[in-house]
Amino acid sequence: MVSHFPGEVAAHLESLRRYARALTRDHAAADDLVQEALLRAIERAGTYRSGGSLRAWLAGILHNCFISGRRRQAAEARRDETFAGLHETAGQEGDQEHAAQLALVADRFYGLPEPQRSVIHLVAVEGLSYQEAASALGVPIGTVMSRLSRARAALRAPAGAIPRLRMVRSERDD
Repeated sequence: MVSHFPGEVAAHLESLRRYARALTRDHAAADDLVQEALLRAIERAGTYRSGGSLRAWLAGILHNCFISGRRRQAAEARRDETFAGLHETAGQEGDQEHAAQLALVADRFYGLPEPQRSVIHLVAVEGLSYQEAASALGVPIGTVMSRLSRARAALRAPAGAIPRLRMVRSERDD
């Protein structure tokens, strides 16, 4: 098929252009789509089955290129929206206090001992269950709960506060 490919494909160009215009509703975008589809067809010429409908095969490639492009555009739009939202929020009045609070929480988080920081990240940020976090860290679930409790308490404590120590009495102290 590869040796006859350009001639055979040329017979279907008008059909591909019409289909591309129907999908894109724009002549320039349709031409770009046809070009992308032809490039993909050339790259994947080995996947064409002899005796099959070349027109249907090319139309399928064109359709897949169109769908991929739409998905790519939607993803780019979501990223642009997210970025625009972050940019607008950053420029609002009074945002300095919020930024300062976030910086304080980040400082406290990074100031936690590594075992507590690991547990709180896995549970609170990554959304792992206690059991999943325990498995990931190779510790018992009780250790995860204990470390998480201490980490949360440290993050809630006022700046510069000294953690309270509890007196634990053993049976021998009686």
